[in-house]
Amino acid sequence: MKHRMGEWAMEFPAAITVTDADGVIVEMNARSLESFARDGGAALLGTQVLDCHPEPARTKTARLYEVRQPNHYTIRKNGRRKIIHQLPWYRQGEFAGFVEISIPIPDELPHFDRDSEDERAAAADRE
Repeated sequence: MKHRMGEWAMEFPAAITVTDADGVIVEMNARSLESFARDGGAALLGTQVLDCHPEPARTKTARLYEVRQPNHYTIRKNGRRKIIHQLPWYRQGEFAGFVEISIPIPDELPHFDRDSEDERAAAADRE
């Protein structure tokens, strides 16, 4: 299967893996190919994503295709912490599959509560 991913995405510093509505892997960027090299890398293109998952992940992944809703979680793999975003994508309003974005993250992340910051700013403006 030929790569179609845009040039910007190929060098994007996070793994991007795209499946179609049937769970067939249709696109992988360079980081995704590298991440899944031991599993076949580019040979995974055109294969069923469910075949890449042991239980219970296989059942959870199959469920995503039924509910067609986003899924987010963090993992530690090969000593690196990552956040995984699995998001449905659509073509002309019809479910077209999932995009998985795996982003390496540090063990400690700053958190900014923009809601609280906006509320404080609004209160200051009222004074």
